[in-house]
Amino acid sequence: MTMIKDKIIIFNCYPEKSRKNFDASNVGHPQDLFMDFFTRHIPDTDIDVYFIADLDQPLPTDEELMLCKGCIWTGSDLTIYQLEPRVKRQIELAKKIFNLGVNSFGSCWGIQIAAVAAGGKVAKSPKGREWGIAKDITLTRAGEKSHLLKGKPKVFDGFIMHLDEVVTLPENTLILAGNRHTKIQALEVYVGKASFFCTQYHPEYNLFEMARLIKARAQALVTEGFFNTTDQVLEYAKKMDKLHENPESVELKISLNIDDSVVDPGIKELELRNWLEFV
Repeated sequence: MTMIKDKIIIFNCYPEKSRKNFDASNVGHPQDLFMDFFTRHIPDTDIDVYFIADLDQPLPTDEELMLCKGCIWTGSDLTIYQLEPRVKRQIELAKKIFNLGVNSFGSCWGIQIAAVAAGGKVAKSPKGREWGIAKDITLTRAGEKSHLLKGKPKVFDGFIMHLDEVVTLPENTLILAGNRHTKIQALEVYVGKASFFCTQYHPEYNLFEMARLIKARAQALVTEGFFNTTDQVLEYAKKMDKLHENPESVELKISLNIDDSVVDPGIKELELRNWLEFV
């Protein structure tokens, strides 16, 4: 008898042009960040990656979806309330996955896909971009009981880079965490037998990868008033790199206003470990 290995499906939600920009800007690809985690924690699991924002690329079959342990949704630079074909395709896929009873996890774009596919709404944040480190994410009562956030501190920080946010919740949804910038930082969404655990922040990121993304967004961060010059952005990112190399440096943590909730993988990656345990 042939044994069927466990399988995880990762959806890279960025279009091809954006992925090429990642390469040109030396930014890590989101599926690789998740695959790094899975390689460390479940090395015998098969991983399939689909580039679902590319209209000429295939989607998984219903059978493939139903045989997998769960689906991962990455971030994206698309805008979900602009219902172009690349967006509609992803929303319809999420609806299908709900209907098939398959569980998902998603970060950033993932929380927006989960909300919209289940009947909620997303809009541009009136507070503008939340970038780098989302500060003081605080568990709700539901979050304190949630399997997704089991073991997280009551208040923690998370890696983040977004302009849009969930503004209207679908039915059968639990708000797990929020902060002053974004009231909805984590959700559990249920449709039928399927769950979609999701965060606006990025538990798959680390200091090195966020530093790379910040460098690539340097001009936008200056234009939006967070820094005066791109050199200041690069200096900030350089300090992140140094802290990644020296995670025990109290001086760098103080300088960057960063604590162990984004430095220690044992805290930072808890959502992913908890989701794996759940599925």
